[in-house]
Amino acid sequence: MDQNTYLSWREAKFRKSPASLDELIVEVKNPEALTQSELDAIRTRILRANMAIYASPIPDIDMKRVGSQFGLENLDANWLAGEDGISRIAVSESGQGYIPYTDKPIKWHTDGYYNPIDRKIRAMLLHCVQDAEIGGENRLMDHEILYCLLKDENPEYIRALSEPDAMTIPERMGEDGVARAEETGPVFSFDPDGHLHMRYTARTRSIQWKQDAVTLEAVAAIETLLTAPSRHIFHAKLEPGMGIVCNNVLHDRSGFSGGDRLLYRARYYDRI
Repeated sequence: MDQNTYLSWREAKFRKSPASLDELIVEVKNPEALTQSELDAIRTRILRANMAIYASPIPDIDMKRVGSQFGLENLDANWLAGEDGISRIAVSESGQGYIPYTDKPIKWHTDGYYNPIDRKIRAMLLHCVQDAEIGGENRLMDHEILYCLLKDENPEYIRALSEPDAMTIPERMGEDGVARAEETGPVFSFDPDGHLHMRYTARTRSIQWKQDAVTLEAVAAIETLLTAPSRHIFHAKLEPGMGIVCNNVLHDRSGFSGGDRLLYRARYYDRI
């Protein structure tokens, strides 16, 4: 992307960026059978902020039907997902202690940051069947906005985080040996269609950053942007029947207690 194209894109991003969570919410009757006006309203918000939140009266849905309405077909059937490729996110011993399947907080990340480059997660759906009595909120941030803010601070940060060896996720060992191979890749990359993809986690364990000064400074700058108060960070607690439709934006989750919290999650190689 040349400088003039970038500046035009940046100006449009900030001009269209929502000022509050309310601007992201769309009331719908049935997420599985969106009307044209509902679909258009959700798409408009995704064009503005790479995400939208729908609010419906239906707590239990077929996630594949929801996704197909946005052209999402290629599911990432990760090893903890069900046979249909949909993950049931709840406190569970079958989650083998992985943080999403506990009541602990989850740090900022994009989904699938440990996937190989040919299995990029470009879109994600998250639907609430049952919320927790206390906690379980998400914070959300458009990764394209963070890219712009980081580039404003120092263009060298973007260059460093776009290097193919910027971030490494070590191999995960299973009972029978290597369950997931080591994955090294960039934080920022552009797909052939020109859209930005971000691969990131704020975890400090099971991650290795390239050990050069500018990369480490860039990582620290991201952490600062994600912890400082910002009009670009939205706080949402999904209630039964509510869901997030997004192009894999940055998000986290607070710890929670009480109630049998259950969310469905679908992750796709497709982009909305």
